Amino acid sequence: MKDGNTILEVKNLSVAFSGRTVVEGLTLTLMRGETLGIVGESGSGKSVSTMALMGLLPKNATVTGQAMLDGINLLEQNEEQMRSIRGRRISMIFQEPMTSLNPVQKCGEQVMEMMKAHANSELKIQDSELKQRVISLFTEVLLPRPEKIFDSYPHEISGGQKQRVMIAMALINNPDIIIADEPTTALDVTVQKTILELLKSLQSKYGISIIFITHDLGVISQIADRILVMYRGKMIEEGPASQILLHPTEPYTQGLLACRPPLDSRPKRLPTVEEFLNGSTGSDNDYSTPTAQPTLQPLISVRNLDVTYTLKKSLFGKPLQTLKGVDNISFDIFEGETLGLVGESGCGKSTLGRAMLRLIENSAGSVSYRGTPLSELSAKQMRSLRPKLQIIFQDPYSSLNPRITVGEAIAEPLKVHRSSISSSSSSSSITKDLMQQVGLNPDWYNRYPHELSGGQRQRVCIARALILQPELVVCDESVSALDVSVQAQVLNLLNDLKDRYHYTYLFITHDLSVVHYMADRIMVMQKGKIVESSTPDDLFKNPQTDYTRMLIDSIPRITSR
Repeated sequence: MKDGNTILEVKNLSVAFSGRTVVEGLTLTLMRGETLGIVGESGSGKSVSTMALMGLLPKNATVTGQAMLDGINLLEQNEEQMRSIRGRRISMIFQEPMTSLNPVQKCGEQVMEMMKAHANSELKIQDSELKQRVISLFTEVLLPRPEKIFDSYPHEISGGQKQRVMIAMALINNPDIIIADEPTTALDVTVQKTILELLKSLQSKYGISIIFITHDLGVISQIADRILVMYRGKMIEEGPASQILLHPTEPYTQGLLACRPPLDSRPKRLPTVEEFLNGSTGSDNDYSTPTAQPTLQPLISVRNLDVTYTLKKSLFGKPLQTLKGVDNISFDIFEGETLGLVGESGCGKSTLGRAMLRLIENSAGSVSYRGTPLSELSAKQMRSLRPKLQIIFQDPYSSLNPRITVGEAIAEPLKVHRSSISSSSSSSSITKDLMQQVGLNPDWYNRYPHELSGGQRQRVCIARALILQPELVVCDESVSALDVSVQAQVLNLLNDLKDRYHYTYLFITHDLSVVHYMADRIMVMQKGKIVESSTPDDLFKNPQTDYTRMLIDSIPRITSR
């Protein structure tokens, strides 16, 4: 319904690529000063819809419908007309700031460039004035040392700081609407919380309307006034945030809410969206996973481990400046348990996991496998041990070679470590059997990674890590890049495989709700040190450090605004 407060009205928006419809009949309104949340899984049409509004779709896209911005139909504008609208009337904050920013141009110059693109040609503005405007805006988006960041390249600042630069770029021309496309998905819960609070404060100050896209209903509950739910290119539910979050009517929305790991219980299995759609949700009792007994022989023992990076060297190679990524850490991992390792980006979690596997060398201390110090093993001895110690990396997109099939990728460790069967049919049969166990169709053996979804690719990475029947698996942020619905499937799969084959996991994550669900014990890491270690329930009920309390308080919870 259109009224004086409506700034954007979209009617019957449809998008097709080469005849295949991906968005069908989308209708929405955006009010001035309002935040509209668009929620759905990857592939539901969220980002495609907003890219159509911005005129950013490729030439093979067919867009129909109407999108009225103060009397202007965005879908009928040519490229020159859209250039005058993009960045000035509507700005966009993209999901991954590292790929959105030019790596060879300083951050401040990129924001200045956006301002110059929309400056009045008759009104000449000095670069010094533009620079002061950018630095002032950097201060407003709470960037530390704004003058220094102005002259910094993207790789020299953190992920949260890069996202703040993107927010400044979106704000530089005082737009009416900001489209935020998964702007916090790749960020820690603490950074995510500050970004959400920043967007809300800027909206309140400038009266901006926001379209906020995400797959996480916990995140959307922190910022949205209204929520629109998309499924397979269609809007299936829309209404005030409190109504959608507390009283959803569609099974799909109910599934998105239910598949998030709860903080007050530990169900045996997480429900999935598919179960809600086909009406097969069960009612498992809550449980707490028994922790491994400390009297057992540790599978892995870490003692006084240090990993030091050299940041600056003298002309003759002498270290002048160093950084301790891992600082004097000691712990044990017992057979059959899941040890959670949680902390913010940059705290040293991944460095610790890689040092345990000798993928990077430690500068002090020791890591022992069944009592044998790994540092004492030769390269040949270490290679023979590799099948027992595997890792699942964070990003399923960059972890797979795009030029080999998924079957070949899964079977590759067999060729490296078990050459006797590498040329036989048994390699293919072992691979297809494992594909079935991890929920992949064996008929997909000859497909390439680009033909699979993100969740399916992560299953390929899991199968590749497990094909050699390891004893320890390091899961390094292995579900952080996935939708909450796919995340639930993968977490269930990891638990099923652990029960079946008695795997031991080091589960690295920045998501406390996930680690609370998965782990028998949790270690909290801050600035290279372990600051707290406890069982999940004790950690959440009685955190011992301010840092842990801050992490717990930053978890997005379903609330009505």
